[in-house]
Amino acid sequence: MSKSKLLVVDDEEDVRYSFQRIFDSAEIEISTAGSGEEALKLIPQLHPDLVMMDIRMGGINGLETLRRIRQLDSKLPVILMTAYRTTQAAIEGMKLGAFDYLLKPFEVPKLKEIVSAALKASREMKQAVSYKSELQAEDYEVDIVGHSPAMQQVFKLIGQLAASDVTALITGESGTGKERVALEIHRHSQRGNQKFLAVNCAAIPEQLLESELFGHERGTFTGATGQRIGKFEQCDHGTLFLDEIGDMTSQTQTKILRVLQSKSFQRVGGNQEIKADVRIIAATNKNLERAVAERQFREDLFYRLNVMRIQLPPLRERRGDVPLLVDYFLRKMSSLAKQPVSMASSTLKLLENHHWPGNVRELENVIQRIVALSKGTPILPADLPPEITGASTASPVEHSGSGEGAATDVAVLARQLFQWARRDPKRKVMPAVERELVIQAMKECSGNQVQASKLLGITRATLRKRLEKFSIQRELNIT
Repeated sequence: MSKSKLLVVDDEEDVRYSFQRIFDSAEIEISTAGSGEEALKLIPQLHPDLVMMDIRMGGINGLETLRRIRQLDSKLPVILMTAYRTTQAAIEGMKLGAFDYLLKPFEVPKLKEIVSAALKASREMKQAVSYKSELQAEDYEVDIVGHSPAMQQVFKLIGQLAASDVTALITGESGTGKERVALEIHRHSQRGNQKFLAVNCAAIPEQLLESELFGHERGTFTGATGQRIGKFEQCDHGTLFLDEIGDMTSQTQTKILRVLQSKSFQRVGGNQEIKADVRIIAATNKNLERAVAERQFREDLFYRLNVMRIQLPPLRERRGDVPLLVDYFLRKMSSLAKQPVSMASSTLKLLENHHWPGNVRELENVIQRIVALSKGTPILPADLPPEITGASTASPVEHSGSGEGAATDVAVLARQLFQWARRDPKRKVMPAVERELVIQAMKECSGNQVQASKLLGITRATLRKRLEKFSIQRELNIT
């Protein structure tokens, strides 16, 4: 069996030497280049099976070299390497067709595993037709931040989805950034200079949602005083983002399926068949597999949407990204402050340790609040809202008796808060506070939902929604 040929491109001699030591074997023949220009000269001579290349080098950088390699050999796998954990490089590299994207320093076993997989893919690609990307790079800013492994995977998938035109499904809890991911896919796709329109399927009543999506003819219903052009028609050749698609009714699901199948539709009350070339990206915070099993969501539509999926991790599962997000939001919101704002390390630690039931959106709101209210720099723990610090802002409450014994202060406070919110629909109990109250009530009642709902002063149905919304059942192992 002939040796596999590996070309390492890096302007640091120590890195090239390390690769020679790591891959000094009878199976791999290793060559090195100190620049992108040198690599482009060597590739036609060596015909390597795999290129491992640094992104930041003197002369032409790794991304530009990758573009030129694609012109020389569209089937040659390229693994990009960098010590700089930039979102832009991850997305752009995967968009240009990189096999993978690695961060320095490497773990040798993991490095060997990825190289082995890439060499195997190289052998397979030499027997298959490879797609040549014609997408052009643009100078852009990405509104998504994260260095965690989970987010690096998200960036890779954004790049891969941007290079194709398939339907995509983005799943994850509320506040994880599903619309921002959809927008990045659109921005980097071939449709990037066309319209991107978003529709929240949960926020629009069923009767109006159909008109919002497909439009209507004049006189179709009361108030239809003129013809309306729907989002599908407005978005021809662009991308339509259907947020919270899990809340869409069965009737509307059927019509969406028809559009995906035929790429045509009729306005409400109309007979004319209208063609529209629209890419669909859908998102939901619901478990669609479960909804399909419970016949609450069409199975055929689910498979149409789930061509490629991006699962966004909740913020509590990537706490290491919190400092990066804080820095990003501080810079973004610097215009709100009267002077530059920094943050004390003790404050940042509290933010890292918080559970963040509202995820990145909640963190952004918290940063916006403390920046707007900041009296100076740095931001101290005392500047944080009480749901972060754990401090209580409520006045003392008395125990109240019941047939089942005295309730805790938490339960009394919960009833007061929920009743206060119920009296005015505009009032909202902070998600973190609401979640903690529900957890304490469930613990107080040993997981009995009937007793906990009474303790909180809400219906059992409302309690069940809160348990699902905040993933409390899994956390407390309650069935």
